Amino acid sequence: MNFVMIFRVAIRAIFRNKTRSLLTCLGIIVGIAAVIAVMAIGQGAQTMMVKEISSMGNNLMMVFPERRNHGAVSGGMGQGQNMTAADAEAVKRELPHLVQGVSPQVRTSVQMMYGAKNWSGNVQGVSTDILFISNWNIQDGRFFTEEEQKRSARVCVVGTTVKANLFDDEDPVGKTIRLKNMTFKVVGVLASKGANNWGQDQDDVLMAPYTSVQRYLQRSKFNNINMMNLSLVTMDDLEEAKREVGALLRQRHHLADYQDDDFETRDTTELMNTIGSVSSLMTVLLTAVAAISLLVGGIGIMNIMLVSVTERIKEIGLRMAIGATPANILMQFLLEAVVLSTVGGAVGVVVGIAGAEIIGATKGWPILIQIPSTVAAFFFSSVVGMFFGFYPAWRASKLNPIDCLRYE
Repeated sequence: MNFVMIFRVAIRAIFRNKTRSLLTCLGIIVGIAAVIAVMAIGQGAQTMMVKEISSMGNNLMMVFPERRNHGAVSGGMGQGQNMTAADAEAVKRELPHLVQGVSPQVRTSVQMMYGAKNWSGNVQGVSTDILFISNWNIQDGRFFTEEEQKRSARVCVVGTTVKANLFDDEDPVGKTIRLKNMTFKVVGVLASKGANNWGQDQDDVLMAPYTSVQRYLQRSKFNNINMMNLSLVTMDDLEEAKREVGALLRQRHHLADYQDDDFETRDTTELMNTIGSVSSLMTVLLTAVAAISLLVGGIGIMNIMLVSVTERIKEIGLRMAIGATPANILMQFLLEAVVLSTVGGAVGVVVGIAGAEIIGATKGWPILIQIPSTVAAFFFSSVVGMFFGFYPAWRASKLNPIDCLRYE
């Protein structure tokens, strides 16, 4: 018997017992479908988080003043009064080989008013570098200039949320709004960024020159800033940048060797590392789920194939009597197991992809189907069939044809 004939015999045997064949495939189908669906959802979520973190800025590093404590209560980062815009200017001036953009930042919440409408929102005082540092784009109008920043001009740009709540469909560019008791001219509208990973609306913002915010809105006797945004030339120099920025700030703040830093640094690599750790854990868990699912499916194939061998003992004896060799019998039953597991793997892939797409469309979750992982899962399902189908096939090939023909 040649391979093609053995294959045709195996296929006919599978279709003779459709229900049993379906039950044999069921374990593989469920296992492969579950793994592909969960991996697609997990990879989509990871890609979305990485994209959102990247949208926070180009090679972003942030420097905060020391925490200001009130008794035993911490005031949080950015509440100290020891960091000024002059520190940011010094970093940009002294470290151009490491830093390509620096923006001081001051924050305050004010009531914004235009005509009869008002909106309580977040005002950020920044420099012109913030567009590049934080990956912001201008949708309408323009951003304020360095000259406007130097003379503390009362100009601003608004996010799309602020625009929607104050202006409706009216073009805000060129209009004047009131912040506290001061008037500011809107010169531009920021492109939408949406919500970040923490659910915060990034478009609910108004940006103005930090000099203007300090002078007209904060009116503080201190010239302090809440944070410093830095865009590094490359993240490969992150550790060197931390050391040199730290050394420069310690020198400017006149800190002795025995004194602790009066600032703290943060960067997006910390968030990326956290995502990487969670992703690695998820990969391990998914691998375990896949292994258990395929093990159960493989055991199911082996048990069904053993039952099939027992039911078809006379058929095996008859085939041997008319010339089939033990190798032919082994090949026939092994092919049956491989076909069942391969078909189960193919159906599982289709069901897994369809399930992931349905869940993604229903829940609004991002879905990412990875072709290499899908192909690997399909290939592995065939290997499972070959592995667990070998023992029943081997037992069938070792049967004595005379005993088989006498079997009742």
